[in-house]
Amino acid sequence: MSSKSSTHSPQHPLARYGWDEGFADAFAPYAAEGFAPGRIVRVDRGRCDLVVADGTADDGVRTVHGDTSLVTTGDPLRIMCTGDWAAVDLTTGHVRALLPRRTAFVRSTSSQRSEGQILAANVELALIAVPLSTDPDLGRVERFLALAWESGAEPVVVLTKADLVPDPAALGHLLADTETAAPGAQVFAVSAATGEGVDVLGAVLSGGTSVLLGPSGAGKSTLANALVGTDVQDVQAIRDRDGKGRHTTTTRNLLPLPGGGVLIDTPGLRGVGLWDAEGGVSRTFSEIEALAAECRFHDCGHDSEPGCAVTAAISDGSLSPRRLDSYRKLLRENQRLAARTDARLRAELRREWKLRRAEGAYMVERKRGRSR
Repeated sequence: MSSKSSTHSPQHPLARYGWDEGFADAFAPYAAEGFAPGRIVRVDRGRCDLVVADGTADDGVRTVHGDTSLVTTGDPLRIMCTGDWAAVDLTTGHVRALLPRRTAFVRSTSSQRSEGQILAANVELALIAVPLSTDPDLGRVERFLALAWESGAEPVVVLTKADLVPDPAALGHLLADTETAAPGAQVFAVSAATGEGVDVLGAVLSGGTSVLLGPSGAGKSTLANALVGTDVQDVQAIRDRDGKGRHTTTTRNLLPLPGGGVLIDTPGLRGVGLWDAEGGVSRTFSEIEALAAECRFHDCGHDSEPGCAVTAAISDGSLSPRRLDSYRKLLRENQRLAARTDARLRAELRREWKLRRAEGAYMVERKRGRSR
């Protein structure tokens, strides 16, 4: 591909995979060097599969195997992942460069080095799969939501296996509870087994890039098959003894949808640690942030302070204690991670902890003095 105009064409074969003028502009320097644009649809052991334009193919695209050795980096946040756009040398199969990401869904790893791991790049919608085979874990939903908002994508909560809740009233309550835990996000109940809600969800996903996230056993691969309209992902039944699923998807795969757009299916996630998600936490608990702005004191701890709008909302029932507990938990976790990765903030936290310990010791001595 040798001209900028060819990559700007509205009929570009990669348009169905998300190619647009913005990516074409970013790609222009690589087009001048004779490289081709490609979208990474799968990464596995240092190699990747990409879709590239091919005028001889029936649908105008073909899949090529790419060598990633030229863009290997020690920064885990710059390692290529499914959803990235790349400059490819079609004569050698080498991936030469990655285009700047518009969004990136990042979680922290279990590593003691406090590293982040990118799960998907350049996605507009983050689908959070929550199985109705058990009672929804709203705290886990809020954790996913915080990461989704922080990524730049719009979260969508999908209650899967809705056929396991045949009572419409019970399903309505589950939807309402989830909507309360997900302000600003769309919430759908779907059943891949019966087809309930799949068409509606497919319409929401058409034309963009979505990533499907959730634990093993959430029915992600089954839902992906239903959305694609064919069995593109292997599925297995959940274990009878504990209701947990087995990992059937082992890599992140980008799948074209029949109504337009693409879907990235991901392996089940056992751990979902926050990664620099303060803004995402604020967005997830927007009603608490709004209440906090009305507190009498700007540094209100929402505990026993006078004029606290948050505790007043808990007292009158408009805010659940569970929401406040979850908000505090995620803020603390995010702050601890930031402290491990930011030396300046770590030093500030240490000073704050020393002051709190000193204040605590002083209050203990005062109480002891009064009791004598």
